[in-house]
Amino acid sequence: MVSVKSQLTLQEFLALPEEDITYELVDGEAKPKMAPKRYHSRLTGTIYTLLSQGLQNRGEVGIEWAVTLKRNGRDWVPVPDLLYVSYSRLPSEVIENEACPVPPDLVIEIISPDQTFGQMSAKATDYLDAGVLRVWVVDAKAKTVTIFYPDARPQTKFSADILEDSLLEGLQITAEQIFQQAGIP
Repeated sequence: MVSVKSQLTLQEFLALPEEDITYELVDGEAKPKMAPKRYHSRLTGTIYTLLSQGLQNRGEVGIEWAVTLKRNGRDWVPVPDLLYVSYSRLPSEVIENEACPVPPDLVIEIISPDQTFGQMSAKATDYLDAGVLRVWVVDAKAKTVTIFYPDARPQTKFSADILEDSLLEGLQITAEQIFQQAGIP
């Protein structure tokens, strides 16, 4: 585990060595991210596959790719479970090995056993305030996907509800499809 001073600049945080532990920069501190469990891993893989197939050649889907954003006027580097950034926001020619330098079109957070929906809702609001266009909060226990928008109330999708969105034009997946393909009982 990296030993770090309590207040880091963005540059100091991004220069930390890579380890087995993933950190997020929150209020100047490097905070460890929870290690995913089996269902979390299955959901991540399934959603990655569905998005990659459905949004092929329109952008990049990333797993645990750090993003440089602002939160309450301070540097913030969250590490969402998944993200999608269109080539209009981050051209395909940009191939730097760094944190995503622009707010993604879509961020997906999967609720871990030690997290609450309320905590993830607050984080979704922070993402939207930082310029992310959509946030999906996936709840394996409830088998729901809640979609957060910058200009509308969140919508919770379950069962055969389609997660269609003008932002992700042509993507036709259901909440049920995600959980079935991930093998979540």
